[in-house]
Amino acid sequence: MNAEAGVGWGFVGTGGIAREVAEALDLAPGGRLRAVASRDVERARRFVPEGREDVAAYGSVEEMLADPAVDAVYVATTHPQHHAPARAALLAGKAVLVEKPMTVSLAATRDLLDTARERGVFLMEAYWTRFLPGTVALLDLLGRGEVGQVHGLHADFGFPVPDSLARFHDPAIGGGSLFDLGPYPVGLALTLFGTPATVRVAGSLAPSGVDRQVALALGWDSGAAAALSTTMVASTPSRAWIEAAEGWIEVGSPLPAAPRFTVHRTGPDGTEHVSEHDHAVAHGHRFMLEHVHECLAAGLTSSPSVTPQFSLDLATVFETAVRELGITRAAELDGTG
Repeated sequence: MNAEAGVGWGFVGTGGIAREVAEALDLAPGGRLRAVASRDVERARRFVPEGREDVAAYGSVEEMLADPAVDAVYVATTHPQHHAPARAALLAGKAVLVEKPMTVSLAATRDLLDTARERGVFLMEAYWTRFLPGTVALLDLLGRGEVGQVHGLHADFGFPVPDSLARFHDPAIGGGSLFDLGPYPVGLALTLFGTPATVRVAGSLAPSGVDRQVALALGWDSGAAAALSTTMVASTPSRAWIEAAEGWIEVGSPLPAAPRFTVHRTGPDGTEHVSEHDHAVAHGHRFMLEHVHECLAAGLTSSPSVTPQFSLDLATVFETAVRELGITRAAELDGTG
């Protein structure tokens, strides 16, 4: 990595999320887009920002990984196609940021985590919400004990999805509400409480075999509990509330953006005190990218915030839901069978 130029990024995939992250990268100190790879090289060329002759377009991941200007790879393909390019990048010694969920199977996620550890190469799941100012402020407040011990969480994320939106309905591209929306409510629960001791699942399937909606009940040895849900057939508040010994906190909608939260404290006399905290930002992925740049500059091989254990826990919860509900998925595309 060139210390003056910063981290040179190569993107795998040219969809909407890749464009959002590319825009955020322009605002994140310490890194710059250097290459884009797509199975269709013309799509890769169209992705390159106008006037950016320093960004190369490739028709394969292998070609891009051979580019010495690429220090880190962001994998933004559909969920079942994360594993192969992420693993190839790790084996090539490139740092990897892979969209959430990291893969669509516990075995594939474990394989990537093991490969990164064995090779001593940085790997992180792109749970960008963890780095937003609203989330950081919320965790700081909880860490100071301003509402006492946290005992519970309720969180949901969902909306009606039309049949025409294939990425939600087709198992070949990781369809279903769980894989697409689940990382947000489940990710918040894991951030607050760590590895769950128990996972209970209820839900229903669409005709294609992907899930229509999923309800999860997570429990921890501490006694904490979380009720979480995702859906692609109903409108939901798409928010969360956190229950604590001395008050409760509402995290506003939309849950992924953590734009604002309201703290309800109960005083000694039983009086409720309410305070509003507004942290809405644009291009929120930039905070995640800055974190990756800082990790790489420090020589870290994993994030202290979105840890390998976080990714393992997320994959374990999802694997339980897949098994219990009989969700159809395209795990074979992860190369794990």
